[in-house]
Amino acid sequence: MDTDLCRLTLVYPPASEDAITEALLGMEPALPGFTTWAGAGHGFGYDEASHVEKVRGNVSRRVLTTIARRERIDAALEAVRTNAPIPKLMYWIEPVIAGGRLL
Repeated sequence: MDTDLCRLTLVYPPASEDAITEALLGMEPALPGFTTWAGAGHGFGYDEASHVEKVRGNVSRRVLTTIARRERIDAALEAVRTNAPIPKLMYWIEPVIAGGRLL
């Protein structure tokens, strides 16, 4: 496995998803792909929570992950920063130790 691989995780408000995915899909060269799913935020950023979110006890969030070489991860962050600046976006980068397809 390539030791230069990293996983980028973005967590953001659902209304920001189109802007983020468009920024990432517009990259040249393209990312190898990414996955998104629904999430719930707990304990941070409650100041702008809706009434429903306050009753429910969490805020709606979307999560996006991708695995790529570090330079592509840095380029992806720059694409989002430039084309989809989102104040409530959180991100982190992790090294990938192993991965692949089992079949």
